[in-house]
Amino acid sequence: MRPREFKKAAKPSEIAEIFGLDTGSLANMRSQKRGPKYYKLGRAVFYFLDDVEAWLRMTPVETIDSIKV
Repeated sequence: MRPREFKKAAKPSEIAEIFGLDTGSLANMRSQKRGPKYYKLGRAVFYFLDDVEAWLRMTPVETIDSIKV
């Protein structure tokens, strides 16, 4: 039997570093129930990288050059 593979969970500071976000912005979004999906374990907050990437893909900025006619 193969060992179970777990997805990588990251702290807000790690997410901020990976994606160029501010930890304060992540905290503000959490308090407003906005932003990427997050999880709490006691007082600790964690994000799964897949959830953050999915959230980023849901919020694109359409530019003139990206719109296909």
